[in-house]
Amino acid sequence: MAQYPVVVYGASGYTGMLIMDWLIDQKIPFTAVARDAKRAKEMMAQRVVRLESATYELIECEHNVEALTKVFRGAKVVCDTVGPFARFGLTTVEAALKAGCHHIDTTGEQSYMRAVREQFGHLYAQAGLLVSPSISYMYTFAEIAAELALETQGVDTLETATLCRGPRDSAGVSVGSAASIFELLRSQHFYLWEKQLLAHPVTASFNVVDPNFIQPILALPWGGTSLPIYFENDSRVRSCSSCVGFYDNNVMQLVHGLAQKWDAEYKHLPPEQQDSVLKSMVDSTTPTMPPRERTTIQRTVDVAIGRGQLAAVRATVTGVTPYISTGALQVAAVTRLLDGDTAKVGFASASKAFGHRYLLGFLEQRGLARATVQAL
Repeated sequence: MAQYPVVVYGASGYTGMLIMDWLIDQKIPFTAVARDAKRAKEMMAQRVVRLESATYELIECEHNVEALTKVFRGAKVVCDTVGPFARFGLTTVEAALKAGCHHIDTTGEQSYMRAVREQFGHLYAQAGLLVSPSISYMYTFAEIAAELALETQGVDTLETATLCRGPRDSAGVSVGSAASIFELLRSQHFYLWEKQLLAHPVTASFNVVDPNFIQPILALPWGGTSLPIYFENDSRVRSCSSCVGFYDNNVMQLVHGLAQKWDAEYKHLPPEQQDSVLKSMVDSTTPTMPPRERTTIQRTVDVAIGRGQLAAVRATVTGVTPYISTGALQVAAVTRLLDGDTAKVGFASASKAFGHRYLLGFLEQRGLARATVQAL
């Protein structure tokens, strides 16, 4: 049973420890949960800032509904960072519900999000609880930009691009993120067109031209992202397409080629053989945890183009250190949930639950983001 109001599940992971950083910064006590307490204790001692001043406990737990429910009971919010979520996420969602906790996580894996919505959305709503996937840099910044664009009357169609800069290798991606990224190879990637989800072809790519860059950025559907799922039942939006690109077009071309290789060579293999292929991909690209981010290196631009019959607007959110920003966004959500201040229960995005202006303000006050809106 959790002694404190917030559970961080995935205590030895890169993102989980950054969430702890922000919880400590906000003086919020927490229960850290890991499948290997010894490893988690060692990693937290090395990586969590100001851990010596934190009020917390560390609990080891197996990844199953019964065990997790017992550990979560007594808490109010579960911050889940254990992925790939398509494989592990629903177990944690079910356990949080049974324990009477809100559940937030960091992923935009569409197959997982749709399963959460269909299997648990109404159950969380009945319990007066929120279940909100994809509260993280990769999705929430773009959602904030989209919501800023929707403030322009008449906008009903959205195109978003998430553009990131980091080290010119895989050292800037966490092990968990790499596993989730490669897990997306198994899934269809959807965009929203005229109120219907349609699958991107495996060859889909975008050349994004943005005034923040000299050269066009090669971007990919990246699993489709969470936005088409969140806007699917939003009366304001008819169509929504999202993409993700890194400044290094050579890396993006390699990723694009890998998706086509998967479709040609691995798509029809038995699941256990696919597991082996995916593990080798993760091990070869992200063998160790990356160093802490630096604002001089990790910089981001998220753009939303909103259009209507006559309306047109560009909203841009410029940011730094996406993983550190993810920790901040998680704690922004936690703060509101502990106060009982959420506009939505059941399945809902961070912007709909807490307000995109609140989230943007939380980031701006901490030097993590700024936003501009320009009529076109």
